[in-house]
Amino acid sequence: MSLRLGDEAPDFTQESTQGPISLHQWLGNSWGVLFSHPADFTPVCTTELGLTAKLKEDFAKRNVKAIALSVDPVDSHNRWINDINETQLTQVNFPILADADRKVATLYDMIHPNANATLTVRSLFIIDPAKKIRLIITYPASTGRNFDEILRVIDSLQLTEHHKVATPGNWKSGDDVVIVPALQDPEEIARRFPKGYKVVKPYLRLTPDPRA
Repeated sequence: MSLRLGDEAPDFTQESTQGPISLHQWLGNSWGVLFSHPADFTPVCTTELGLTAKLKEDFAKRNVKAIALSVDPVDSHNRWINDINETQLTQVNFPILADADRKVATLYDMIHPNANATLTVRSLFIIDPAKKIRLIITYPASTGRNFDEILRVIDSLQLTEHHKVATPGNWKSGDDVVIVPALQDPEEIARRFPKGYKVVKPYLRLTPDPRA
C-alpha cells in the first residue's frame, strides 16, 4: 500500500519495548513521529535513537511523541537500548516497536525490495492529532536523518495549521513567513498580521512569524 500526504495513518497494535501499543490510542491528541530502522545495533540507527532521546524536551514542547520501529524482536531492542544509552550518553525514553512479522512495515510501505528485500528503509512519518499523515521522508539505509529538519518541519506544520501563511525555503521558527496568495482582503490581512507585511513581488508578501 502506498501512503500519501493527507491519508489517515494506518492504525495497528504491536509489541514494543514499553508493552503493546495501539498507535491511534497511544498518540491521543499528540502529534507523532514514527520512524523505522533497518536493524538493531546498526551504527547509524544507534546515533539516531540517541539523538531522539536527547530531543525529548524539544518534542514535548511541540506536543510530539516519538516512536521507532525495527524488524527485530523486543529482547533484541532491550539489549540495543542498553548499548544506545552507553554509547550515546543518554536514556532512551520512547518506545521501539518490534516488527518481526513486518506488519507495520507493510502497512507503511517501509520495505523497498529494490533496496533490500527484508529490511526496512529509513522511513519517517509525521502524524497530526487527527491521525493524518502530514510528512513522509524516506532515506536510504546508509544515511542518517537530520533531526533539525524534522523539528523545523513540525514547527512549520503547526504554524501553518492555525495561520494563513506558508514558510519559505530554509525558514526557521521566528523568521518571516509568506502570506498565502488566497488571502487578498486588506482588512483581513491587517487584522491577521498587525505587525504589518512587506511586498517583495506582487504575489509574494512577507510578514513576521505570527507567533514571534
